Amino acid sequence: MKALILSAGRGERMRPLTDDTPKPLLRAGDRALIEYQLDALALAGIRDIVINLSYLGTQIRAALGDGTHYGVRIAYSEEGPRALETGGGIFKALPLLGSAAFLVVNSDIWTDYPYTELPAQPAGLAHLVMVSNPTHHPHGDFVLEHGKLYDKPEDTRLTFSGIGIYQPALFADCKPGAFPLAPLLRRAMVNDQISGEHYRGEWLDIGTPARLAELDRMLLERM
Repeated sequence: MKALILSAGRGERMRPLTDDTPKPLLRAGDRALIEYQLDALALAGIRDIVINLSYLGTQIRAALGDGTHYGVRIAYSEEGPRALETGGGIFKALPLLGSAAFLVVNSDIWTDYPYTELPAQPAGLAHLVMVSNPTHHPHGDFVLEHGKLYDKPEDTRLTFSGIGIYQPALFADCKPGAFPLAPLLRRAMVNDQISGEHYRGEWLDIGTPARLAELDRMLLERM
């Protein structure tokens, strides 16, 4: 299985930290955020990794190189000066990801989720890892019922973790350019084509300087 680490965003909520440094290279503990993902993927035996680039992408390429240091092989999907959003970024990277199901993970999360537990083939068009709603996202994203995800306005909604397995067929009708991922998922949910799971382990969305500082404190205490 190949993996795509989403790394093209501007990181507006992280300013001023991201004024000169791309968010994936911000550090917590003893390494950059994206390095935690590279290490976890390599540990799970996922060696072929694509990283999409836009804002300050040359810094990411220079820092990570071809992936040899991490025991992986890195290819880069260049999006140009304007990031293509999640859906558009995945669609542009498809030629590098191949024809089989692939993993996509956000570079700005920290988790102990074991990637070896992911299904090699989703039951439908995608399989998403959901987590309990954090305080900064109390209403969640989707409802998980009997292993399937739905877009319902209910109190049982969970939050999408930023970890998912996707079939290329999910993007069959897409065209090049910037577009979000969520509408594709919602359309597929109508036909029971999106499965999911509820992960109850450690997971943090590192979306603000305060949450980055929180992660840094936690990791340094463990070290």
